[in-house]
Amino acid sequence: QVQLVESGGGSVQAGGSLKLSCTASRYTYCMGWFRQAPGKSREGVATITADGHITNSDSVKGRFAISRDDAKNTLTLELNSLKLEDTATYYCAAESKTYINSCAHDNRGYFGYWGQGTQVTVSS
Repeated sequence: QVQLVESGGGSVQAGGSLKLSCTASRYTYCMGWFRQAPGKSREGVATITADGHITNSDSVKGRFAISRDDAKNTLTLELNSLKLEDTATYYCAAESKTYINSCAHDNRGYFGYWGQGTQVTVSS
């Protein structure tokens, strides 16, 4: 089992920035961020493997940056140039299996561990 705890959510004006963090109870090969807006399904934002392989949703490319620190079992998502449509609950996810091509933002079903989520609200 892996426990994931997110932090860093909050309210920000459009164009602003936030930094989300996720602390895992142990190392996992694949980690990522997903988000869910009210009335919508959960969607992938970005993922990263321990090898540094990163995938991003087209909607956040150039604005969000994912990184990880395996010495601290932490995952970070830097959100820049935030838009109203980025408003959502952001979830940290992880998986221990080491299939690099399966660790992707468009493969939500691959992830076996999930955090409780942290809210990001972008206002005009």
